Amino acid sequence: MIKRRSFMRATLASGVIALAAASGALVSFAAQAAEPIKIGFSMALTGGLAGAGKAALIAMEIWRDDINKKAGLLGRPVQFVYYDDATNPATVPGIYTKLLDVDKVDLVVSSYGTNEIAPAMPIIMRKKLVFPSLFGLAVNDQFNYNRYFQIMPAGPVPKIDWSRGFFQLAAEQNPKPKTVAIIAADAEFALNAAAGARANAKKMGFKIIYDKTFPPSTTDYTPIVRAIQATGAEVIYVASYPPQSVGIVKAAHEVGLKAKMLGGCLVGLQFAAIQQNLGPLLDNIVNYDFWVPAPTLNFPGIEEFLKKYQEAAKGKGVDPLGHYLPPYAYAYLEVLGQAVEATKSLDQSKLAAYMHKTTFKTVVGDVKFGKNGEWATTRVLQVQFRNIKPDNLEQFAQVGSRVVLYPKQWKSGDIVYPYAK
Repeated sequence: MIKRRSFMRATLASGVIALAAASGALVSFAAQAAEPIKIGFSMALTGGLAGAGKAALIAMEIWRDDINKKAGLLGRPVQFVYYDDATNPATVPGIYTKLLDVDKVDLVVSSYGTNEIAPAMPIIMRKKLVFPSLFGLAVNDQFNYNRYFQIMPAGPVPKIDWSRGFFQLAAEQNPKPKTVAIIAADAEFALNAAAGARANAKKMGFKIIYDKTFPPSTTDYTPIVRAIQATGAEVIYVASYPPQSVGIVKAAHEVGLKAKMLGGCLVGLQFAAIQQNLGPLLDNIVNYDFWVPAPTLNFPGIEEFLKKYQEAAKGKGVDPLGHYLPPYAYAYLEVLGQAVEATKSLDQSKLAAYMHKTTFKTVVGDVKFGKNGEWATTRVLQVQFRNIKPDNLEQFAQVGSRVVLYPKQWKSGDIVYPYAK
């Protein structure tokens, strides 16, 4: 009798397990069979920002695959519809018009970068859509759109917050430097960064003795650096895109720049290939960043994401480490997905209201938006390159090659000053 009861219990347990497995399979099947939720966007897959755009897309596809393994959103699979904007702002309005009028996407997110986000805004606003955006600096300053949400941690006053840390660090040195040079590429992002730098320098009592722009097509930066050297500027703030950033760093070493601080907004110095290429030329530069290997920035989920990204990135000609843009490309979809699940809706007004009031848990830490869709609190890091070895990629995956100097709550070390040292 005992054996019979045991057999019946075992049989019943096996049946329950089998039923649970079958139910899980049915849920997964039902999600895959449902009409997909389509998320539309443009992305720079060719042109000057293609390397970053392709890396962002890999991260986004990791999120899509992760969410679809969990039965999608609202029990429906997520599908991407996207087109290459070729790093050309003129193509962006046409892409978003097609996504909305022809492809009939349910949700949209932005391309990468200020210059590609801004042209989409009038169309997004006309359709009253929620617009999670990927690394646009102060785009919403000119639009004041209440359904815009920026994943870049610039802060509530992005132009000012962007460079405040750089000048704060300069102001804390003893003796405090007095003079500043500002150079910027003649492009929207760099001009926005330079405007904020100008305001911070003046507010903190620095004298700006050189303030000029240069064409983005410039190839020889030695004359620019020589001109700055001739002024004797102690602090040099640079706002530039990757090719320009590389040229300026190389020119600084060719000229033997004697500044006390160099850096600020050199886009590209966050990318592994450029870091490996420049090697020791990076030493002591203080530059913005958003994530580096540091104990203070070990957010839940970030290491797991980076492992997936680094595996997916192999052989694709993109940043092999993925520290800069990819975590945020994953995170802006995390935010959107969490809002959809929480509201149980694709209604744009409900999504916007929820995104304004909620603190989101993401692989880049807690994300809380301010009234203007920027982060409620700035987390633009100022990091300094230290003891960089030539042609060594692995060092940038280790703690210590990039030391977090600012903000204080994320700090991992003290500044080496002056730069020329």
